[in-house]
Amino acid sequence: QVQLVESGGGLVQAGGSLRLSCAASGRTLSSYSMGWFRQAPGKEREFVTAISPSGLSTRYADSVKGRFTISRDNAKNTVYLQMNSLKPEDTAVYYCARSGARILLTSLDRYDYWGQGTQVTVSS
Repeated sequence: QVQLVESGGGLVQAGGSLRLSCAASGRTLSSYSMGWFRQAPGKEREFVTAISPSGLSTRYADSVKGRFTISRDNAKNTVYLQMNSLKPEDTAVYYCARSGARILLTSLDRYDYWGQGTQVTVSS
């Protein structure tokens, strides 16, 4: 069993930055790919980014490419999402999730453990 806890969300003006953290307890994350997803009000949850177990490979949704950066610190059992140049359309609840696969997947059903989410609100 693994527990994932996101933090770092909040209210920021357009153009600003936030750094989200996803801390894991219960089991190490170092053997698993990790992903970030988001869900805006009235919309389906969508893929944002993923990172391989080593951290050497990453994948991004086109909507965040060049603005968001995923990273991980396996010694701290933590995954991060640095979000720069935020836009109002980035407003959503952000979730981290663990994937049992070593390849970087975008489908929600390939992720087996999820955090509770953290709210990010970007004002215009």
